Amino acid sequence: MNLVNLLLDQARARPATPAIIEPRRTTTFGELDLRSARAAGMLRGAGIVPGAAVLVFVPMGAELYVLLAALWRVGAVALVVDPSAGRAHLANSVARMPPAGFVGTGMAQVLRLAVPALRRIPRAWSTGFPLFCRSWSGLEDTAPDQRVEACADDHPALVTFTSGSTGAPKGAVRSHGLLRAQHLAVSRSLDHRAGAVDLATLPIFALSNLASGQTVLIPDADVRRPGHIAPGPVLRQIAREKPRSAVASPAFFERLADGCDAGEGSITGMEAIFTGGAPVFPRLLERLQKLAPAASVVAVYGSTEAEPIAHIAYRAMDAADLAAQRGGKGLLAGEVVPEISLAILPDSWGTPIQEMTAADLAARRMAPEIPGEIVVAGAHVLCGYLGGHGDAETKFRVDERIWHRTGDAGYLDGRGRLWLLGRCTARINDDRGVLHPFAVETAACTVAGIRRAALVGIDGKRVLAYEGAADARVGLAAAVAWAGIDRFVPLTIPLDRRHHAKVDYPALLTAIRNVHGQ
Repeated sequence: MNLVNLLLDQARARPATPAIIEPRRTTTFGELDLRSARAAGMLRGAGIVPGAAVLVFVPMGAELYVLLAALWRVGAVALVVDPSAGRAHLANSVARMPPAGFVGTGMAQVLRLAVPALRRIPRAWSTGFPLFCRSWSGLEDTAPDQRVEACADDHPALVTFTSGSTGAPKGAVRSHGLLRAQHLAVSRSLDHRAGAVDLATLPIFALSNLASGQTVLIPDADVRRPGHIAPGPVLRQIAREKPRSAVASPAFFERLADGCDAGEGSITGMEAIFTGGAPVFPRLLERLQKLAPAASVVAVYGSTEAEPIAHIAYRAMDAADLAAQRGGKGLLAGEVVPEISLAILPDSWGTPIQEMTAADLAARRMAPEIPGEIVVAGAHVLCGYLGGHGDAETKFRVDERIWHRTGDAGYLDGRGRLWLLGRCTARINDDRGVLHPFAVETAACTVAGIRRAALVGIDGKRVLAYEGAADARVGLAAAVAWAGIDRFVPLTIPLDRRHHAKVDYPALLTAIRNVHGQ
């Protein structure tokens, strides 16, 4: 079934209900249906055919979902590349899947003119000023084309590229069937309710909102830089629109919490808060719970290839769980969602896993409390990358089923809950044993005055970088005394570009060497 039918069903059921509320306009489900039908007619008229890829440089908002719905009506594929990754990355990505069209903002058209690989795309539309291209507003003069192309479950719907920081970028191919399965998993885990309003900053979660009949409230902020947003305008939106729930990265919620503490607004009325996309430490959950005492405050664990995998509400953590996280047991991710099959295998990251039987998998599973590599399978788990590039390192077959290697280390406790220990590649293995980053970082982030911490090994030494108050050093050393840290380094810790919440460990190593001469 074509994924777009989920959106069209909602348009038929509630045409006058707001689908997307933006700072300066509101789009109903009926308008989303009509405008996407007009856009589909414009795309078809320009020669976009089923299976064709169209490069999308449109920010999160109504126009993005009009475009996605139009592409899926046509049976085309939305191709998304992060422009901040650089021109070489852009060129490499579009070479892997040559687009038949390009839709972007006025600024994106400037980028298109500056990058030869983008200039070669035969059709281009601008949602802003039409710089040597067609205007996307032409859809207003196009007759609605209500046809919906029949698409098999394995028909590609969306392709996104990894950063390529460790090699050639991998294309994550999400099919119509996978996105539909992901929607079902997300809507159950996040308790979607038709007619409710959800503040959403992550495009895939917003898509699931729309498919559930929930209204998407787009924050009055640059969601591409969640750690740098001004919280005031968003808090004023919350006061005005009264969303029932919110879904965002930890960095975004840190800024909202800062705004609440500064008296710029409140999130007291929210019923549910979900945060993920990066490590969610108990301190943030506790902070949000105090600011929204009636809300269910939930940490969600997942990845591009498998979202969601597990989740836990702050209220579900008892005193023993919090003490375990302070004492080096890692970061509690919680119950595995029922749509996911999860196993902990011996950590062999960097070496391909050969095909095996279900009996082999059962025999290799680690016992409870024993750390290993987290692997998952399920209908909403990515089965392969574009052209198979990256499959050998991250996929393996069990009988007829494809499993995905997350690259994360962790373990299951005696209650079947998942605990995270950090990236497999970030663990320290020295003559004192194995030390996982999240074991130390989670404990460190419980110390008053410590904003962020990151563990690395340098020349046989265990080094803990930290951000925080100058007088927090003594408390930090006491909190992680069990870890045998050789050196504590005050430093601004480099983070990922996407969520501004994940530690960039290679960049951190470089920063420590450059600044502190390690």
